[in-house]
Order: sequence, then C-alpha cells, then structure tokens
Amino acid sequence: MKNAIEMFVGLFMVVGFAAFVYLALQLGEVSFLTDSRTYVIEAEFDNVSGVKKGATVQVAGVVVGEVAEVRLGDNEAAILSLKIDKSLKLPIDSMASVKSQGIIGDKYIQLSPGGDEEVFAPGSIISDTESSLDIESLISKFAFGSAK
Repeated sequence: MKNAIEMFVGLFMVVGFAAFVYLALQLGEVSFLTDSRTYVIEAEFDNVSGVKKGATVQVAGVVVGEVAEVRLGDNEAAILSLKIDKSLKLPIDSMASVKSQGIIGDKYIQLSPGGDEEVFAPGSIISDTESSLDIESLISKFAFGSAK
C-alpha cells in the first residue's frame, strides 16, 4: 500500500514536471523551436519613434511576425530586424510602414506587399519604408507658427 502511494506521487511529479517543461517551451522564446517557422529580413527607416522589440508586424491587419531587434545603422538610420512567418513570401517591391494602433496606441510595422515575382530572401533589406509620424513635433510646429 505504501509503495503504491509513493509510486503514484512519483508518477504525478513526473507528469507535472513534463507539463511544466512543455508549457515553458511553448510560451517562452525558445529560439531553436521558433527559428524553423520564421525568417528574418531587415527594414531601414529614418525614424521608428515608439517601435519596440516585440512589436507586431502585420499584413492587411493580420499578424505575420514581430520586431526582433531595433538598432542604429551606420548612416544614422534605424534598422529593424523583422521575424516573419515562413509562409509569407514578400515580393521585393513591398513597403514597410510604422503605424499606430489608434491615436496613442502601440506602434507596429505594416507591410504592404508588392506585385513583383521575385521575393525577399532571408537577411534582405527593405529600403522602401515610411517612417513614424512624430505628433509632438507637428504640434510644436503648429503651436509656434512654423507649420506650412
């Protein structure tokens, strides 16, 4: 009887630990599991004010990836590394824009696919971009009379 209870508790602990490991791998950022489903392309912007690592990448309102890295390039341009779902084949004449969810919402990257037959290879750079609209500078220009 005592051995049966110890066996049951041990089995319960093993199953619980296995469930914990499974959930940790599914919910966490485990690169060796997610890298097989995504590829990385880069986009060069003049201004990415408000875009953070982990921001969503969308096509037509559907989330297709996330921002993996935000860094400053050699020519003082902002470089975003975008992790894109492998099922999305992005034509090379596509455009990337910084958009905002609502008036003061989170920033995200909107991809507008082009119509070219050739697609971006992993590691390619999107140069056709539309930077973030800086509302604070627009308000200050308007308030101090330099807006035209």
